[in-house]
Amino acid sequence: MNWEDFRHWGRRAADWAADYHAGLRSRPVRAQVTPGAVLSALPDAPPEGAEAMQAIFDDFEQTIMPGMTHWQHPRFFAYFPANAAPVSVLAEYFVSAIAAQCMLWQTSPAATELETRVCDWMRQAIGLPDGFTGVIQDSASSATLCAVLTMRERTLNWQGNKAGLSGQPRLRVYCSAEVHTSIDRAIWIAGLGEENLVRIPTQGPTRAMDADALRAAIAADRAAGHLPAGIIACTGGTSAGASDDIAAVMDVAEAEGLYTHVDAAWAGSAMICPEFRTLWAGVERADSVVMNPHKWLGAQFDCTTHFLRDPEDLVRTLAIQPEYLKTHGADRIVNYSEWSVPLGRRFRALKLWFLIRAHGLEGLREMIRNHVTWAQDLAARLERTEGFEIVTQPMLSLFTFRHIATANLDAHNQGLLNRINDDGRIYLTQTRIDGALVIRFQAGAFTATAEDVAMAYDVITELAGAD
Repeated sequence: MNWEDFRHWGRRAADWAADYHAGLRSRPVRAQVTPGAVLSALPDAPPEGAEAMQAIFDDFEQTIMPGMTHWQHPRFFAYFPANAAPVSVLAEYFVSAIAAQCMLWQTSPAATELETRVCDWMRQAIGLPDGFTGVIQDSASSATLCAVLTMRERTLNWQGNKAGLSGQPRLRVYCSAEVHTSIDRAIWIAGLGEENLVRIPTQGPTRAMDADALRAAIAADRAAGHLPAGIIACTGGTSAGASDDIAAVMDVAEAEGLYTHVDAAWAGSAMICPEFRTLWAGVERADSVVMNPHKWLGAQFDCTTHFLRDPEDLVRTLAIQPEYLKTHGADRIVNYSEWSVPLGRRFRALKLWFLIRAHGLEGLREMIRNHVTWAQDLAARLERTEGFEIVTQPMLSLFTFRHIATANLDAHNQGLLNRINDDGRIYLTQTRIDGALVIRFQAGAFTATAEDVAMAYDVITELAGAD
């Protein structure tokens, strides 16, 4: 394909995308294929010669698309949203066409300076105070890894990267059992070891980390000769929206001199609405905070904003400057590759800039408020319906429930979930609360309506009666 051919196929792609989204409600949400079906339809060997673009496009529609789960479907109520607002998709189109490598200021000054500006817009939007500085990471997993590496280096007086961990006391990091598994992976990759991720018991309806138990665990580790390194708190845990008392966690962290990271990957988007900020009261005292505009706000994946009270600690942990990466003759520049684990960086700021300008904060607030209201209304309807139990009350737009059976509740609810997802009209996922299997519901699709959420009630209650 040359660029003249691209003119034609670019128009075809734009038309296809618009038609695809217009017809999403007519498609089953989850892919309705069996394992191996797509693989068996693909040739075993690559083609030796060039193939016609029309043939490639036909195979895309006939072979690939039937095996896709439609994350942009308005009745996608599983996991968390991964929204891609049309304006964000358009921005990614431009990013792909420019294809810049934005690792240093000099490799694309506009990319660096736009990132600085939109991160500060997001800081203001979610209510973090002046003094926090932002960077766009690929995902919350990477931001958490950056935080854990910074905890490690600060605790080892910046010698971990140089001397390694051999011969050092055990470094300990603290969190609750409600945090995302990306925390476990960060601990592995940072070389601390899973045994040194200390799980603190939770309490209360928000399933918050017990601050007294946290304080006791730190004291016990110090007595055992271990080195407490940091605390990871969460706002809006993946399973059921668990939210720590950030202020109470910070009281402990400040008394113990520990670095703190707050994972608000999903729920952080809701903080553009001032009335929801009570959920993370005290966050302004944290060292590191992460939230994902690529979840609820509508920025095309990947786009994670990572905020730091003192970015110098992160830069000291990650910066490496061979001669070929130095920028000479320019003062006071920022090279964001020194704030991230990868050297290479995409121009992620452009889609966030397009998104905020095209929708405005008030437009995004309206969407989030609607999702929260609709989820609360659905939970209330199910709670009033005979045979249903709300296991965890709505945290923003997320709640869990189960259908009551006379025996083997777990198998009964797994069967109900399977029927719902095989039906195709909506898509839900499961989790476990205090060991019991429950069904998760979250409203977050960018194009969802009140009628889509109302259909969820109809599907759930209809198929519960089909057992």
